[in-house]
Amino acid sequence: MDRRKYLKIIGVGSVSTSILLDACKLPDKKEETSANTATSVSSADAAAGPARQPEEIEHYKKVISTTFFTTQEMATIAILADIIIPKDEVSGSATDAKVPEFIEFIVKDMPDYQVPMRGGLRWLDRETQLRFQKNFKDCSRDQQIQVVDDIAYPKKAKPSMSQGVSFFSTMRDLTCTGFYTTKMGIDDIGYVGNQPNQWNGVPDDVLKQYGLAYTEKEMKECASYS
Repeated sequence: MDRRKYLKIIGVGSVSTSILLDACKLPDKKEETSANTATSVSSADAAAGPARQPEEIEHYKKVISTTFFTTQEMATIAILADIIIPKDEVSGSATDAKVPEFIEFIVKDMPDYQVPMRGGLRWLDRETQLRFQKNFKDCSRDQQIQVVDDIAYPKKAKPSMSQGVSFFSTMRDLTCTGFYTTKMGIDDIGYVGNQPNQWNGVPDDVLKQYGLAYTEKEMKECASYS
């Protein structure tokens, strides 16, 4: 899966809009050492700040004080995340960007994700048990990709794979959201944001093309070609 090729074409369209909108509830204060992590969810200090209401701080502390996924489930999530966004010559993988930890945080912060995610993980293990007599995380890479290929493309998937397709779509949304909201992900697509520059007026050749010209006053006050 060439993630850059397809994500750039669709403008990272698989990123969940609901998550991005809800992200405004996350803490603004981040430690410098956490620049490459999905969110600074490991520090209670991240909940502090002038923009945080007491109930928000309380909710945040509650979220980070609990664990939802089991060790086996987290291992499966890590494998899937790295299949979706693997490490390459440009950047690290989804797990390098702490995407599994991001997903753990999101399902606690947004409980509606809990049943679909846990149900999907169980579906995945059931599917690999039927095919290979082992859980997904214990399968070989080729076996894992075989199952993923059956659920990663909704238009090509068999009707019997519908639950797996739904789960993988959610997993892909969460993975892309987690990865492309980190410094690593932003650097990955080459986004640099607004950059300071100097306005030197419309170039002279463009003005001539349209039969226009600056007045002497405009040249003195508004435009400079130096």
